[in-house]
Amino acid sequence: MEQAAKKQVIEGLREQILSMQGYKTVSKNWQNISGLELFAPAFPGHSFPLQGIHEFISESREETAASSGFISGILSALMKDGSPCIWISASRKFFPPAAKRFSLPASSIIFIDLQNEKELLWVTEEALKCEGLAAVVSEIPDLNFATSRRFQLVIEKSKVTALFLRENPRIRSNTTCLARWKISPLPSILPEGMPGVGQPSWKAELLKVRNGEGGTFEVRWSGSTFEKLKSENTRILSIHELQAG
Repeated sequence: MEQAAKKQVIEGLREQILSMQGYKTVSKNWQNISGLELFAPAFPGHSFPLQGIHEFISESREETAASSGFISGILSALMKDGSPCIWISASRKFFPPAAKRFSLPASSIIFIDLQNEKELLWVTEEALKCEGLAAVVSEIPDLNFATSRRFQLVIEKSKVTALFLRENPRIRSNTTCLARWKISPLPSILPEGMPGVGQPSWKAELLKVRNGEGGTFEVRWSGSTFEKLKSENTRILSIHELQAG
């Protein structure tokens, strides 16, 4: 009986710690944001973490375009309740009309284009303080532990999801991120015999997951959500198609 009581106390403490780290629910009766359930098994408690930082590392134009599309898919899930998003950049990689492909209301995305990295860091921190946002996307190449820790402390109050697109970071230092992703483009899927451009597909690698197992997912955009990728009927996307998605 004493052993069972100790186990219950430990589980309770673990859930409290994970909750503080951004895992909204960690009980057996967890519920995920619709559209993100596919990735939940890689995280503690099978719960996709929202209250923290997700980093997306890219090393080429193709990976940056793929990451932008993948982030748009996440935003599609987070913005279903009508909450707005702020997208911050010193050299914007996202093409606003492409938002329609992911059922994103472009009018609900506030784009802030800045001149330098110092301004970008300041505006990112101020945006993360806004409790009514679905998410803050920031194209921030370099991020050290101290800055990420400051962001995380802000997020613990506002409960906002942070999605950081880091193109060719000079140093991959330790940060307080909940997850570090690497998104690569995969061949698009077209129905057999149908012309045109298929939906974008990605290889999503979780390079780092705090207190989780990580993993690799091959997924496509169905038009409304992520779904597991099927291998038949594929063809390679061009760079122009990747930038659109």
